[in-house]
Amino acid sequence: MPIRIKKHIPNTITSLNLLSGCISIALAFEGYILFAVYMIFLAAIFDFLDGMSARLLNSYSNVGKELDSLADVVSFGVAPSVIIFHLMKINLFETDQFPALNMLSFKEIIFLLIPFFIAILSGVRLAKFNVDERQSENFIGLAVPANALFFVSLYLISISSSNTTLLSFVHNEYILALTVILFSLLLVAEFPMFSLKFKSLGLKGNQIRYIFIVLSAILLISLHTIAIPFIILVYILLSAINNWIYNFD
Repeated sequence: MPIRIKKHIPNTITSLNLLSGCISIALAFEGYILFAVYMIFLAAIFDFLDGMSARLLNSYSNVGKELDSLADVVSFGVAPSVIIFHLMKINLFETDQFPALNMLSFKEIIFLLIPFFIAILSGVRLAKFNVDERQSENFIGLAVPANALFFVSLYLISISSSNTTLLSFVHNEYILALTVILFSLLLVAEFPMFSLKFKSLGLKGNQIRYIFIVLSAILLISLHTIAIPFIILVYILLSAINNWIYNFD
């Protein structure tokens, strides 16, 4: 493969990530929320593939690094914010119709602004990642794509789950707002989290990764797409356990 073509492959895939995020936002504004969610999942696939292709082709660049972060802000920051804004609107008004602006109470305005914490702190998280040399192998704070998948999966629960406990969680504006704030803060927290990058396929050094993969598979088989937010919670819990073990070795 010519070098000139090879070096553009990762950036092309990253651009598809960005395109998916833009389409997700457009679909969400037109009311096609489910398809907007699907586009974020597609963006996550492109986000995985661009990193993998860069490693396989040994095609890294500063432009690619910045483009990846810019694409992630759109696909995993702005797009999920718009989707959670839509869910918050339903929770507040029990309809997807937006009331006149002069009819909004102060409380309603605050609750409608909270979903955009995801976009704001995702941008901060990605800016920190680009200048933080500690995050070459593992993460400091929750990764932006994982955070986005957690929140858009809440919308899937709201339309597909028959579990009244889950539905009461998703459709309570106070719980939803608190969850957005907590997870957004986790994006920028000084909280080490393991990555899924395998240096080898051996068990040594990869125990936590294999445990996570097995538990994720069990949840997916049992709960299907509803499993995604639980998988993210398991990831956070295992990271905390991993930190505890590391600190006490």
